[in-house]
Amino acid sequence: MADAARSGATKGTRVIALVGPAGAGKTSLAEAMLFAAGASDRLGATSNGSSIGDASPEARQRGGSTELNLYNFSYLGDDFALIDSPGSIGFAADGARAIALADLAIVVVDPDPARAPLAAPALRTLDELGIPHIVFVNRIDQARGRIRDLLSALQPMSVSPLIARQIPIRDADKVTGFVDLALERAFQYRPGKESERIEIPSELQQREAEARNQMLEQLSDHDDELLEQLLTDQAPSQDRVLADLARETGESLGVPVLFGSAASSWGVRRLLKALRHEAPGPQAAAERLGVSAPALGVFKISHGGSVGRLALARMLGGRIAEGSDVKTADGEVARLGALFKAQGEKTQKVAEARDGDVVAVAKVDGTRAGQWLGTGALPPPLEVDYPARNCVLAIAPADRKDDVRLSSALQRLLEEDSALALEHDEASHEMRLKGVNDEHLNTVVARLKRRYGVEVKSHAPTIGYRESIRRTVTQKGRHKKQSGGHGQFGDVIIEIRPLARGEGFKFEEKIHGGAIPKQWIPAVEQGVKDAMIKGPLGFPVVDVAVTLIDGSYHSVDSSELAFRMAGRIAMHEALAAAGPHLLEPVQKLSVVCPSGAASRVSSAVASRRGQMLGMGPRDGWTGWERVDALIPEAELGGLDAELRSQSQGLASYEAGFDHLAELNGTLADKVVQQRMPEPA
Repeated sequence: MADAARSGATKGTRVIALVGPAGAGKTSLAEAMLFAAGASDRLGATSNGSSIGDASPEARQRGGSTELNLYNFSYLGDDFALIDSPGSIGFAADGARAIALADLAIVVVDPDPARAPLAAPALRTLDELGIPHIVFVNRIDQARGRIRDLLSALQPMSVSPLIARQIPIRDADKVTGFVDLALERAFQYRPGKESERIEIPSELQQREAEARNQMLEQLSDHDDELLEQLLTDQAPSQDRVLADLARETGESLGVPVLFGSAASSWGVRRLLKALRHEAPGPQAAAERLGVSAPALGVFKISHGGSVGRLALARMLGGRIAEGSDVKTADGEVARLGALFKAQGEKTQKVAEARDGDVVAVAKVDGTRAGQWLGTGALPPPLEVDYPARNCVLAIAPADRKDDVRLSSALQRLLEEDSALALEHDEASHEMRLKGVNDEHLNTVVARLKRRYGVEVKSHAPTIGYRESIRRTVTQKGRHKKQSGGHGQFGDVIIEIRPLARGEGFKFEEKIHGGAIPKQWIPAVEQGVKDAMIKGPLGFPVVDVAVTLIDGSYHSVDSSELAFRMAGRIAMHEALAAAGPHLLEPVQKLSVVCPSGAASRVSSAVASRRGQMLGMGPRDGWTGWERVDALIPEAELGGLDAELRSQSQGLASYEAGFDHLAELNGTLADKVVQQRMPEPA
């Protein structure tokens, strides 16, 4: 496989995913790669709106990726597809399944060692998925520290050893070129032009020899013949070194590190040549994913273009033509519609999907992201982990006439955004949109208006406060009404008492001597439940036991409705007399963050009435901590942004309902006051 990759003989399109933290320059690197390969006639830039990618109004306004970008290009006879995945946590889920289908990922990082922890999530994900990857240090022209210091900061985050492929050439403090340790050649950067080959500067020759020897020693860990050559002071051939680099990369035994500047096109052609030699072909991805016959792995559904609904997919295991019949995940047979290749927002029709291609497929309406379409046995679904949906908005159409349009638009957005969820809360009657963070949901709301012309009103969701009682009370309730003809009469006596937290509601009857006929006792219970929908403080009542102990009836005027009303009256008055108090929902919170931010994270949680439960190392993550706490649901608003501000944007959390806790004092008074209707 390594020799095939080196010779350029690997058949099929190789897919390269660009991953890494937000702001590292992934889209800029994609533009530079397209320009260097001749697939674009200009070096596009996101800063001035000239980029091929990030062309949506939301991405332009934000100044960063809000969804994945797809590109295609050829370089020196080899075909490549690029998947530019958003780095921001709010949008990273859009590229998750696509990354799982890639042959190799480029982790784009900043040269500042202090920002190295930002690459931890991407490196960890690639290691878990088994995706071969390399590191590209962007903005090398702005580097002020040593590359060695950056690699030392990055290494604890990578399972495989980082292998320095290059060392910088400096003029004073500025990087002006590099030495390729595999080729033993030096190159000088030239603005707007291909780098110029030069002699290795004399002052760098000893450093180059040391760095090359270190690289060879790393490669020899998995090559006994190379180790023997090093022990006997034999110089290995260039072919052996390049073949070992390709094998180390393809088998995830090592992670080569290159550097350059996307904005200046520095080091980009060297990166492209490394991809030709070292990126494995689509056959390796097919084996990793269990593909045994021609199949299309669908990683996203798109509704945003002019073509209509498209399934974005990667072809593995062979080729499939437009109009072919394929098996679906549901066991049905579907016929493929038109096939397209994407270049940013533009699409070009193609006759077939070749091995390795990334294509958009029309008219496969029953297929969802994560499923496969194929001619034989289908591989396992593409399952990936998504970030927690910690941000919630209650939404409603600004114009009531847009109810149906809003529902239709939301279904389309939910289908194409796997990190988005919609739920209907029965207690508050709210339609709630759940996303990763504020930025994510704000972008969704903007898309609703731009794409579908639906404007929504939004507000923070209603907190699920409840109320309960402190003491036992016996209360009579009578409903009597006479208005000519048959009247209404129901008379009950109930006893209510508090239950332990979480026990809910219990009803029993101890009627003796037929004081209330049995057929009307269920109506009393229903009346009690009616009164519990809204207690004296204005909230649903929980953790109460009710016993029907006595009552009376009228042989003519009593009815089911009368006893339901009597039960409601008795319960309403009993609750008011039983010491009602407010309960607030408390969430179990688990925060993961770099160790250096753990104390700040703990302080932020504590300042929101959080109760710390413990702190310890995050499983499998060197230099990371897990902080567990209990926190009132009312305090979660804005927590995500605060935690990220305390952790270089790296902290994340998951929260779920734990229990109801009593709320007293001014906080309770404020909640009750806000619930009460305005005086007339």
